[in-house]
Amino acid sequence: MSIPLKNIISAIDTKSYDTVDDDVIIDHVSIDSRSSHNSPNTLFFALIGPNNDAHTYIPQLINEGVQHFVVSYIPKDLEKKASFILVENTLEALQKFAVYYRELFDFPVIGITGSNGKTIVKEWLNFLLSPDYNAIRSPKSFNSQVGVPLSVIAINEKHNLGIFEAGISTVNEMEKLEPIVQPSIGVLTNIGSSHDEGFENTDQKIKEKLLLFKHSSILIYKKNERVDALLPKNIPTFSWSFDDATANLLVYKTETQNQKTTLYYQYQEKSFQIEIPFEDYASIENAISCLMVLLYFNYSNSVIQSRMHLLYPVEMRLKVKNGINNCSLIDDSYSSDYQSLKIALDFLDSQNKFQKKTLILSDILQSGLSNEELYSRVAKLVVSNKISRVIGIGETITAFQNKFTNCITYPSTIDFLTDFENLDFSNETILVKGARSFEFEEIIAVLEEKKHETVFEINLNALSYNLNFFRSKLQPNVKIMVMVKAFGYGNGGLEIAKLLEHHKVDYLGVAFADEGISLKNGGIRLPIMVLNPESTSYSSIIQHQLEPEIYNLKGLHNFIKIAEQKKLKNFPIHIKVDTGMHRLGFERNDIDELIQTLKGNTSVQVKSILSHMATSDDAKHYDFALKQINLFDELSSKIMTELQIHPIRHILNTSGISNFPEAQFNMVRLGIGIYGVSNDTEEQKYLENVGTLKSIISQIRTIPAGDSVGYGRRFMAEKETKIATIPIGYADGISRAWGNGVGYVTIKNQKAQIVGSVCMDMLMVDVSIIPCNEGDDVIIFGESPTVSEMAHHLNTIPYEVLTSISQRVKRVFYR
Repeated sequence: MSIPLKNIISAIDTKSYDTVDDDVIIDHVSIDSRSSHNSPNTLFFALIGPNNDAHTYIPQLINEGVQHFVVSYIPKDLEKKASFILVENTLEALQKFAVYYRELFDFPVIGITGSNGKTIVKEWLNFLLSPDYNAIRSPKSFNSQVGVPLSVIAINEKHNLGIFEAGISTVNEMEKLEPIVQPSIGVLTNIGSSHDEGFENTDQKIKEKLLLFKHSSILIYKKNERVDALLPKNIPTFSWSFDDATANLLVYKTETQNQKTTLYYQYQEKSFQIEIPFEDYASIENAISCLMVLLYFNYSNSVIQSRMHLLYPVEMRLKVKNGINNCSLIDDSYSSDYQSLKIALDFLDSQNKFQKKTLILSDILQSGLSNEELYSRVAKLVVSNKISRVIGIGETITAFQNKFTNCITYPSTIDFLTDFENLDFSNETILVKGARSFEFEEIIAVLEEKKHETVFEINLNALSYNLNFFRSKLQPNVKIMVMVKAFGYGNGGLEIAKLLEHHKVDYLGVAFADEGISLKNGGIRLPIMVLNPESTSYSSIIQHQLEPEIYNLKGLHNFIKIAEQKKLKNFPIHIKVDTGMHRLGFERNDIDELIQTLKGNTSVQVKSILSHMATSDDAKHYDFALKQINLFDELSSKIMTELQIHPIRHILNTSGISNFPEAQFNMVRLGIGIYGVSNDTEEQKYLENVGTLKSIISQIRTIPAGDSVGYGRRFMAEKETKIATIPIGYADGISRAWGNGVGYVTIKNQKAQIVGSVCMDMLMVDVSIIPCNEGDDVIIFGESPTVSEMAHHLNTIPYEVLTSISQRVKRVFYR
């Protein structure tokens, strides 16, 4: 991108702007204040969301050299410190600029929408068409009101094909995306139930999605009576079907064997067949959508066959894994293009566990740039992201090795693996980023710690979504503390703390000092409150700059004594008062002595006053909860008045945030809600599942009627039964009470009941009616069964289910 700023101003509706020098050229557009790519030639759009206002980051950006901003208002005292373009709505301004930018290019654009399969179809089309086109595509799942304009703005003059996906969640969104994408070729994927809550009914959702194609030359879709009834007559169509002979292409037979499917189809009165390396229904539908595009582009059947059988599973997420020698490993080993490299490097930048960072990078394909310009830009990205070492793999990047400092290159992946023993990987973060043809999964295999069959997958995007959901309930200026105690409720403390720091939460909460010390040693800079500090840990708390909760006079005197010995000044402490929980805290008759102890003391400073609600989730005890809130207000006000201080006050936990919004005071404490669990069934519908506990089938056997399974012969087969053994048991955190027909796992989207007792390291399930094989994935909990469902049947609470998952179970974090 290289556009005069004055041209951009004329493309968006501006209320006012500073005089712009004709020489000002914009080469980068940004919405992320944390991006390492921001520079003096960046145009920053200060977007305002329900939970965040990017205007607050403008002073920081000015200090980092950014000079040009599109804003809804000019922050106080900044009027003359940068160039401000004032608009009514910064998101609309970004979208209008994207429309302007899209119109600078004239080449075929494929626009994809639907409920499911958009990203997979986009990635497969890019793979299938890349031998013949220099394509630009949406990176990852950039299909939102923000993601689509950012995707389109990445076009450059060398591209000759665009492949963009567009997603909507409610009405009036697609009409904003259509002029940005301007697809000449439309692809409508599967219409399912995703985002149904944003529409009155399915018909309304279909109508909205079809708006993407109102100016398209062709629409490719699976023939469907419901879609046909809503389809505007002026849109030409190219349809397919399994059973409707009026479709342009009829798939009249499918044969699946050995995880492959042969499709037999009839097109233009001729019969053909192709093979694809999948057997699940969703992949077959997505593959047919791609086949239709290839037919529309007039590819021969031989070319179609040769390319379609090479389709591959699409990895749509960046995974953080434990690597060898205490390394963190970011796995992005299935794509290598310039746009997704920028995203991956921003993700790497958010991982601050180690100062040392290594990038393993293959040749970059389909950049639309000359190799000279491409690798010059990549070298700048490497510098701006403070990459310590680059390992390049491929003949092209080898030829441009001199553009990088501290760089070693290899012509091929095999050459790298051959030399692996001579390379040192330890105590660093490693980003592995490669085009699929380089088979970087082999590099991941040697860099990753020993693989585990059972893993606990943590969806960081879902965690971010849940955080923002609860943030949206807060009044202006109310701070938020997120609880990461008990190993992040079993989800993994450090990685989650990194994400929360990235999202600029105000405080983290842990139960014991060692949890906080671990986070500090992992590089976390956020203030961390220790809720249950033991007096023996006070010195360690001070040493690691943690902040203790003080809940009785003995603890207060002990801490002050140590603080005075160390000659501390205003060390932050948090005073807990007991308002009815009767677990920890100063009671009413302690308050006067508390005040007298703190009066005039300069070694400590009361950073906050807090209490804990006992019944915030139970409507039957609403009056008791109000009494707690009122007592907290009374006692904390007395402390503040007597000591003439203005600390943070907080009493609400997750349930309290939703049920007692009038008691938010200065801060709230978000606990299990951020992990996707609510006590309110209505609220639960709006939360996303964060953790999925997965395993595999180790062995399958068929037993005759009368045979038993497991210890104590607690399951006796009444008929011939197919049994699958799963390598997870009570040592991993699965309650024994979940066995013997009470619980189930999910295999191939079907319930498989647990039979017999849960063993220490294994459990057995009935798969008599489930077509499955050894090695197939098994969901222990996640979407089904949910943690809440398990807790209900076990007569416990979701907290216990989550925190019981053993740390021997490997955690895998992904976006």
